[in-house]
Amino acid sequence: MADYMGNSPENNGGNYTYYNQNGNSAGNYNYGPENGNYNYSMPNGNPSQSYQYNGGNSSFGNYDLNGFEKTTAYAGDRISLSKYTALTYLWMAAGLLLTFAVSFGVYRSGLMYSIITGGLAIPVIIGVSVVELALVFILAGRINKMSVGAARVMFFVYAAVNGFTLSVYFLRFDVMILVYAFAATAVLFALMAGASLIFKLQLDRIFPILVFGLITLIIFGVVGMFLNLGWLNIAICYLGIAVFMGLTAYDTAKIRVLYETYSGRDAAMLQKASIYSALQLYLDFINLLLYILRLFGSKSND
Repeated sequence: MADYMGNSPENNGGNYTYYNQNGNSAGNYNYGPENGNYNYSMPNGNPSQSYQYNGGNSSFGNYDLNGFEKTTAYAGDRISLSKYTALTYLWMAAGLLLTFAVSFGVYRSGLMYSIITGGLAIPVIIGVSVVELALVFILAGRINKMSVGAARVMFFVYAAVNGFTLSVYFLRFDVMILVYAFAATAVLFALMAGASLIFKLQLDRIFPILVFGLITLIIFGVVGMFLNLGWLNIAICYLGIAVFMGLTAYDTAKIRVLYETYSGRDAAMLQKASIYSALQLYLDFINLLLYILRLFGSKSND
């Protein structure tokens, strides 16, 4: 509880000094006349917030307790939704670039070929897959508790590990098929993301359908490891493409939701939410690419 004392001539500006229950100064309000500047200072004299009033138009400037202005791109409400969305997609693009670089590097080094010919493919792939799942679950489950730097590191570690796993596709498919699949994925991804952004789609109602489709894909994926599904493989590929196109639009819409939740309230969480959204979109792109590759592979085998 605090009391104040000072002077405040109407429209002429003035000073207020706030005191706590022990009689110590808790801070000062210093403001000018109408259409002037208002500043709140801590006991050490450093400004913690400034307020400017100009004929009904107001603006705020935020400072930390040491008097240093917060200049980070995510600070408070300084970043716009469009810039926040662009930064999220840049994180996703950086993750994809790292994945493809690692994947091509492992392929060119002959490491994956040696693993396969040496009979180590199954244990290595299983071990790497467990690491990938662990990284995703930790990042998704503990995003609130970890630092911004830790979230970024985990995202890029996951992208690198995934690149190691995906290097097997350079051995399985011709380079031109990989190029066509990537181009088709980029077009479909851009169409769904663009539609979600432009039309501000609300897809919460279809999310349960997408989850059901995802569970169906997982079940058939496990069954396909032991049985030849024949023509069902093509149907599963089309289902996978449809599901991850829908998830692309859904996760793009979630960028706006997270922005509205944390913007101006929690700058650190806003940054972590951007990384989390980038991970979701990264997974949408990669899985969409894999189902398109499987579709191309199924048709080339017919």
